[in-house]
Amino acid sequence: MDKFLNELRGCGENLKNSILSSVVLYKATGEVVIDVVTDNAFTKEEYVAAERVAKKYVPEEFTLKLKIRKLSPDCQMVQDKILEILAEKYKALSAVIERGDVKVEKVENGFNFTLYLMRSVGDGQDAVTGITQALKKCFCGEFNGFSAVSNKTADDFEVEEEHENIEYIIPIRTFDIVDFTSIESSEIPKTAIYLSDLNFVSEHVVICGELVDIEEREYTRKKDGEKKPYYALTINDKTATVRTTYFPRMKSIEKIKQLKAGDGIVCTGATEIFNGAVRFTAKFIDYGKQREDFVPEKRQSKPCPKYYSVIKPEKYEDFTQADLFSNTSVPDCLKQNEFVVFDLETTGLNSSPAGGNMDKIIEIGAYKIKNGVIAESFTTFINPQKKLSDEIIKLTGITEEMVKDAPTYEKVMPDFFKFCNGCYLVGHNIAGFDFKFVDYYCSQCGYNLDRKLFDTIPLSQQLLFLPNYKLNTVADHFNITFNHHRAIDDALVTAKIFIELVKIKKSLPNLC
Repeated sequence: MDKFLNELRGCGENLKNSILSSVVLYKATGEVVIDVVTDNAFTKEEYVAAERVAKKYVPEEFTLKLKIRKLSPDCQMVQDKILEILAEKYKALSAVIERGDVKVEKVENGFNFTLYLMRSVGDGQDAVTGITQALKKCFCGEFNGFSAVSNKTADDFEVEEEHENIEYIIPIRTFDIVDFTSIESSEIPKTAIYLSDLNFVSEHVVICGELVDIEEREYTRKKDGEKKPYYALTINDKTATVRTTYFPRMKSIEKIKQLKAGDGIVCTGATEIFNGAVRFTAKFIDYGKQREDFVPEKRQSKPCPKYYSVIKPEKYEDFTQADLFSNTSVPDCLKQNEFVVFDLETTGLNSSPAGGNMDKIIEIGAYKIKNGVIAESFTTFINPQKKLSDEIIKLTGITEEMVKDAPTYEKVMPDFFKFCNGCYLVGHNIAGFDFKFVDYYCSQCGYNLDRKLFDTIPLSQQLLFLPNYKLNTVADHFNITFNHHRAIDDALVTAKIFIELVKIKKSLPNLC
């Protein structure tokens, strides 16, 4: 691989810093996919030369597909990777280094980084060298590492022992099926599970609800080219809506064709993970209903985790914009309560789980207000387990590279729930957008967030006279500058805005 990479870097000036991201062989198609990352826009001639080099290393019986991507990491991306490397390879140092102790600066040919270490742990030169080498394998460009003495002492750190949270399994909710009439099943199911609880994998699942929509479609059977019918159904049980696919049997197809919107049906089938989400496929369809007086019971929540597992909050101190706030008096309502102000970046705007089309969270940025000041931060990328659209990449600046090694929501949301526990939740359009996402993905992990919401949009409309109430407009009113469309920046400016608005109002606003 080193020989190949050296030849590849000789294919042009714009490829001289290239790194090899992956080499994958697809046995079924006989295709070898080589993924290369570079830090400069490359020419067609350079690509052709690189492809010529790659073909020398791929046996003739395989087809080559060469992918060259331009990737320019930002400072936060490099900082995240350094913290990750420290946690994996230098655990002793990682225990006494916080995000603020890792400074990253972009320079002409790459990045410089500095680790600020307590005098008692030494100069950390081995770690600096190891991190530098690891960064060069992850990103293009030059990396220069340094260490400096921090003013911190051991007393500044809370030493937390390694603990595991006790796993708590929430019972799946079920309801009785009435008026069952068989179309295909030989056994009569007595109960069905709530569609909102359909977040597990099983070979045998029974669901029941109202048929919202049914559509007959056609597919071509591979073995003989024959066209066969199948059905796409949408079902609602007053807790959620699910779309499912059903392939009929010849003996029952005429009865299936008689199904119509509004019918009560029972589907017996299986669930599987598809594109990062649970998908239900029906094997048998019958008639059946919920009781007319059915009222969904509230789902029990898992208890708040005792320990943070993946994402731990960090202390926050604001020096850069402290002078912008002339009114330093803080109302008692801010001092006597705690608030988590958060913002999200997502793969899209669909905040409804109907049909399994709910968009995914790709970044959470949150700040906790304690005793009337911003005291802690909670920030992480989240791997959406799906490709990001060009539109989202352009809007947020978040790339595939930033999220590919990030934890999934299953690992993040328990920590976020713990961070929010007992707090009011604050956001800019929180009720209409952000809360729907965190509420859904927390519930998928078994946690029920308290709906105690303050929205800075109606609060701004009540107290300020502005041409519009977009986040950047309100921020401009308070002379706050920030990098819009990144969750961590939007959350911080929203926290500052919320404090200023409550100072003006001198009381908490109405809950949403």
